[in-house]
Amino acid sequence: MTAIETTRPRRSMALFNNIKFFVLCHGMLQLAQLLVSGYLKGSITTIERRYGFSSQMSGLLAAFNEVGNTVLIVFVSFFGSRVHRPRCIGIGAMIASMGVFLIALPHFISGEYKYTGFNSNTKDNSSGLCHISPEEESNPKCYTNKNGTAVYPIFLLGQLLLGIGGVPIQPFGISYIDDYAEKRSSPFYLGILFAVTVIGPALGYMMSSVLLRFFVDVEKISSDEVLLKHNDPRWVGAWWLGFLIAATLLLLTSLPYLFFPKKISREENEETPAEPSTEKIMEDKKPGTDKMEEVSLTEFLKSFPKIIRRTLRNPIFLLVVLAQVNLAAMVAGLATFMGKFIEKQFAQTASFSNMMMGAINIPSAMLGIMAGGVILRKLGLTVRSSAAMCTVAVLVSIMFAIPLLFIGCPTQKISGINAPEFENCINACSCSKEAFNPVCGSNGVEFRSPCHAGCKIRLSNTDKVLNYIDCGCLTNSTGPPGFASPGPCENGCINRLIPFMILSSLTCFVASLSHTTSFMMILRTVTPEDKSFALGIQFMLFRVLAFLPAPVLYGRAIDTACILWGEKCNKTTSCQYYDLDLFRHRFLGLQIFFIFGGFVCFALSFMVLRRIKSTQQQNEKMNNQIKSESSQEMKDPKQMVSNSSGR
Repeated sequence: MTAIETTRPRRSMALFNNIKFFVLCHGMLQLAQLLVSGYLKGSITTIERRYGFSSQMSGLLAAFNEVGNTVLIVFVSFFGSRVHRPRCIGIGAMIASMGVFLIALPHFISGEYKYTGFNSNTKDNSSGLCHISPEEESNPKCYTNKNGTAVYPIFLLGQLLLGIGGVPIQPFGISYIDDYAEKRSSPFYLGILFAVTVIGPALGYMMSSVLLRFFVDVEKISSDEVLLKHNDPRWVGAWWLGFLIAATLLLLTSLPYLFFPKKISREENEETPAEPSTEKIMEDKKPGTDKMEEVSLTEFLKSFPKIIRRTLRNPIFLLVVLAQVNLAAMVAGLATFMGKFIEKQFAQTASFSNMMMGAINIPSAMLGIMAGGVILRKLGLTVRSSAAMCTVAVLVSIMFAIPLLFIGCPTQKISGINAPEFENCINACSCSKEAFNPVCGSNGVEFRSPCHAGCKIRLSNTDKVLNYIDCGCLTNSTGPPGFASPGPCENGCINRLIPFMILSSLTCFVASLSHTTSFMMILRTVTPEDKSFALGIQFMLFRVLAFLPAPVLYGRAIDTACILWGEKCNKTTSCQYYDLDLFRHRFLGLQIFFIFGGFVCFALSFMVLRRIKSTQQQNEKMNNQIKSESSQEMKDPKQMVSNSSGR
């Protein structure tokens, strides 16, 4: 501690010299950081609808923060305690906060949200009706202000800064706590942080569930002027509001780190005395520190290829990491698009879908992780029995996941798509191909807009539409013209949502039982000096093979199930209708594929461990046999000497 630091008032520094206060600050910071992750995934379909992104573009956006994280994580892992860790965490959190503010920026430069039937001057919503001379409807005004192509790079840049700023937060925080916490308290503190890593995304989903109930232009348009309802396919919630809240929290929680010292006194305990001697030695050797670090860096660079080769040649490490990569890819895809799946498959709002994720699926995964740790501790599992437990857990999760393929809703009848007999009735209307204001006909067929249903009159109660009547496409030969109601047709299978969520949460719970156990397998099967490096490789493979490609792959699979793409200003926008059976089979099929990949890797690791155990037993048997033979040979010469002396 320098002379300047010693002159500071003791009371003001005592708080920042306390590891418990650091744990509190770090828990709050991680909560804010992971709140962004959950909120982004909960809002991704809303952003997709607002700016006309495809699911593949949404998947790339959700995963892009991993790019900056992947590039810099190696440097962070190496330099470790050589830098001022609290200050690096604080600066990184500020950069992340800038990135989150940047993600919200497109809302403020995009102007008001325009949708089919929108009229900013009056409350007239008749532009979607069928007219004989529909010049205005067939040639609608094109609103080109900041479309998706223009704002997409801003989203990517914000995600990149978020990833770069988040690099030092977890590794530096964990190592700082482990260095200065009392040995028996360190696991408890780290357990708090690991719990936050699960709670944070759940709170993010819940926050998106609340904020998406507000209209996107809530600060520009009064609630009386909003003609849309929450269940309207054109509804866009206030997605940007949560990013402003999360960015502010990130900025506020980053400030205390600027006041923590590089080193603090180690936490003491009556049973476990502090260890000042090591730190005192390090302080005494300060003049040679730079030289020592330079030598360490040189040695590290020389041994780098050798360590990689030794680590990757460990079959158990490689198989367990590949199993974890498969499960991580499944989680990354589901976390990004499960909300959209529930929204489309069961005709639910984005707000309700995110609530299902935050209140059911993520807590199930958290309970599974905790239960796996309890089982590991209570039973004292060996590495081989841990492999067996992981194999069985993943196998059972596959059994729960397969029935999900058959729990869903069929695609509703849509005019011009899977109900072509209603397509030719609107030739006289010349409806705009960009129109999207779904209505449900009295015959149970859904139409893209009142115009596509041939409706000419709108009945309303003040500004709320009740029905569209005089619909030419719904005319019966024996009766008067039919009518159409605003909004999509009900699919009639909402009762399937409950069994789907039960099976989905059980799948998450059982698969998560392998999380803690597989991590312990890695720590127990690598050499002690390679543990930190092995974990670095593990997280690197997570990002490169799972967190980066999985959301893009899931998004691409979802896009292939689209049966009608939207158009705006002669450009393709987001998907308006999906083949729901194809959507379900491809989305959940990828889930089963990745779980099965994890099962194969865990099973192979168990077989390798069993073979190693068998080989060790054979070697021990041979060694015992050789020892017994050697002792017999040693005994025989003595017997011979004894016999000769007796003669």
